[in-house]
Amino acid sequence: MDATSVREPSFRESVDLMFNRAVALMDLPPGLEEKIRVCNATYTVRFGVRLRGQMHTFTGYRSVHSEHMEPVKGGIRYALAVNQDEVEALAALMTYKCALVEAPFGGSKGGLRIDPREYEEHELELITRRFAYELAKRDLIHPSQNVPAPDMGTGEREMAWIADQYARMNTTDINARACVTGKPLNAGGIAGRIEATGRGVQFALREFFRDHRGKEKAGLSGTLDGKRIIVQGLGNVGYHAAKFLSEEDGAVITGIIERDGALFSPEGLDVEAVHAWIAKHGGVTGFPDATHSAEGAAVLEEECDILIPAALEGVINLTNADRIKAPLIIEAANGPVTAGADEILRKMGVVIIPDMYANAGGVTVSYFEWVKNLSHIRFGRMQRRQEESRHQLVVDELEKLSDSLGKTWSLTPNFKEKYLRGADELELVRSGLDDTMRIAYQSMRDVWHDREDVSDLRTAAYLVSIDKVAKSYRAKGL
Repeated sequence: MDATSVREPSFRESVDLMFNRAVALMDLPPGLEEKIRVCNATYTVRFGVRLRGQMHTFTGYRSVHSEHMEPVKGGIRYALAVNQDEVEALAALMTYKCALVEAPFGGSKGGLRIDPREYEEHELELITRRFAYELAKRDLIHPSQNVPAPDMGTGEREMAWIADQYARMNTTDINARACVTGKPLNAGGIAGRIEATGRGVQFALREFFRDHRGKEKAGLSGTLDGKRIIVQGLGNVGYHAAKFLSEEDGAVITGIIERDGALFSPEGLDVEAVHAWIAKHGGVTGFPDATHSAEGAAVLEEECDILIPAALEGVINLTNADRIKAPLIIEAANGPVTAGADEILRKMGVVIIPDMYANAGGVTVSYFEWVKNLSHIRFGRMQRRQEESRHQLVVDELEKLSDSLGKTWSLTPNFKEKYLRGADELELVRSGLDDTMRIAYQSMRDVWHDREDVSDLRTAAYLVSIDKVAKSYRAKGL
């Protein structure tokens, strides 16, 4: 395909095109199809903050795509490229993502047109609090109506400011902490939230490698052990995905792509060392023990088994799709493969694990945090010691049996310690996330393998999620 003769669809158009491809295979009434497609509302706010002796005006957005379930859920990103179309497309993806993983939320998204690196911490706090105020007074931040979370350019710190701002405005709301997720632990957060999206990518790949028909379609075999992986973007998501896959599953991270170029090493990169280098130097340039390429995008086209785009939208597009050599792509970022590139890759036989599933770990653990805040109790607090007491009874009986048999057999080393330890909050969160990612993949897998008119996982994911949204609307009498 000649990229110069075909216009690249925007991110918003890509989402619409993929939605259209799915609903063409469904039997939805035209009115309901349109209701699911359109964004319900987008609020644009322009507010002033006095900084450095003068007034600065900022533009922000909060979009609500679907209220088939409430509250609606979706992150707030800080980036200069934020615009209404992008926020509305991301809100639509949130609707489908929540439906796919059975998180009881509608879809929403927010954004502030700002480069957070240009401001001091106290300035960012003033800006964030004012933005939160403008949204909260219109119920666009509210535990039962609209619950934001971190996204690109934001994190625990910003979520803590938002939660505190909401609490100051709603002093009698006992559920105030549930107005936002992704908070620090000491501000009502949950263990495992920072790693959640990267951990979800790991669980998604593990479930894919249990799907023998899926592996065959990608031309892969065996397990994740030894698989060569290239990661584009070593931010929060890319770092945790690469770390867990290399340390726990035996995968080899052969390439890491960042803003200032890429590192490549066929023998494998030390993810922790690269992460520490980026934190200290602001990029990968100068990192020893690897080949550095100033043209980072070219490393996307290197030979590997799995490609993980974990940063920006549209990094795989009409200009480079036909040169991608990875047989399996997992979209850790939102929209890293454009609709045009998606078509090229499908014709090449590349299997794509779609963003609405692959990066759903964040919203899944956000759901757990929201539930924790509403229940006002830490997961595991009530049952952990009782579990340990019951397990102790079993161990005691086994040890008595061992004594009666004259020590002819004994417990495996470390068994007692591992078996007696009751699950803490982090273990319960990881267990819930693993279960969620398995069930969601299986729902896509069944459609992908069983329907002749469905050739890819993305279409399968849209079919599953749109069907769930449609059923919610029908249950409301629409």
